Amino acid sequence: MEPLEKLRQVRIEKLEKIRKLGIEPFPARWEKLELRVENRELRKKKLGTKVVAAGRVMGWREHGGIIFADLRDESGQIQLVFQSDHLPPTTNHLLELLDLGDFIGVSGSLFKTAAGELSIEVKELTLLAKSIRPLPSSWYGFKDIEERYRKRYLDLIINPEVKKVFATRAKIISAMRKFLDQQGFLEVETPTLQPIYGGAMARPFVTHHHTLDINLYLRIADELYLKRLIAGGLEKVYEICKDFRNEGIDRQHNPEFTQMECYWAYADYKDMMKLTEEMVGATAKEVLGGLEFEYQGKKINLQTPWKRLEFADAPKDAAGDLDESKIIDPTFVVDYPREISPLAKASPNNPQFVERFEPVIGGLELGNAYSELNDPLLQREIFEKQTKERAAGDEEAHPMDEDFVECLEYGLPPTGGLGIGVDRLTMLLTNQSSIRDVILFPTMRPLDKVYS
Repeated sequence: MEPLEKLRQVRIEKLEKIRKLGIEPFPARWEKLELRVENRELRKKKLGTKVVAAGRVMGWREHGGIIFADLRDESGQIQLVFQSDHLPPTTNHLLELLDLGDFIGVSGSLFKTAAGELSIEVKELTLLAKSIRPLPSSWYGFKDIEERYRKRYLDLIINPEVKKVFATRAKIISAMRKFLDQQGFLEVETPTLQPIYGGAMARPFVTHHHTLDINLYLRIADELYLKRLIAGGLEKVYEICKDFRNEGIDRQHNPEFTQMECYWAYADYKDMMKLTEEMVGATAKEVLGGLEFEYQGKKINLQTPWKRLEFADAPKDAAGDLDESKIIDPTFVVDYPREISPLAKASPNNPQFVERFEPVIGGLELGNAYSELNDPLLQREIFEKQTKERAAGDEEAHPMDEDFVECLEYGLPPTGGLGIGVDRLTMLLTNQSSIRDVILFPTMRPLDKVYS
């Protein structure tokens, strides 16, 4: 028998002993829930106060008939002290059957040990959930990167700094939403399942709807539906949602990702540049407290105005694509070739280029924006060209969307559009080098081995 399975079996035997004591090891509710105090709040209370707390047992030490345990909840950790001669027999029996990882509820009094550590002297103990699989060693940590991504629940338990990243991610989304709401944008929802995908040059995921007997696609972008809303008279709209692209996985790409897209009637890409500067700056201030921070050893300052760099002059990689790693300071890469921007308005100065930009900071391409093409006849012509390229084997060419072209024929006002990758912005503001470190459950290759 494997060592892990032996330990698991010992805990299962303890589970049965607990039941024989007449104790339910997995109660539906804790009767003292309303009285519970978070660990961070306990530190504000006076010594001698009677308190009630709950959490996971993360440390266990015995010394001369006294048991010391570490109780961790979402807010932090506090020490528990059990004195066996002050407890009833059933509680002492239960203590003998507890393990690291168990969830417990306790009540008792606050005091400080001789060493000065704030603690709870426990008078009552309730088992809330028995852990039958031992946690990874907190001493050696939970370091294997693949294992951390696959078992994020253990990563959150063993590596407290991970929780801070995802708490910051939530603040980033909240700050973006707050900014857009204050600017008068209306938050909307558009379909995740679409009969025709569009809004980007990407290969989609496809599924089948049995009742309608049609193929549907997970959206690769929100763009075409949001522009339909602008045509319908909503002048400022945005959506924060999941998009899906059937493409490779690397340090900056995950097939399922979060994106914010917003559209603004009567605006152009220059207006969207200003909006981007203001939104990213406001988000950084809300989350980090200022505009200056460090990303992967590089000093970043979001002070406006950001630099402008024409795409033709920007550093390129061997494939001719933008080389993000060489652009560190906040920069708008502007004026892209028309052939790679089928939904953008041509530049009046040179119709071979479009009014488009990508914000790049710290080597990260954070998004995409442009003055939206609103000429229906030209849009049809571009879609038809893209359709021919699809027929010739280009799986990322944009499909024809007759309904969208019809919408344009009813009239779309001048419009500026912007998409910001929430995952990449989170990477930037939490100093993470991989997108997997800011997605709770990143897409992973299935394991050959099936774990018991």
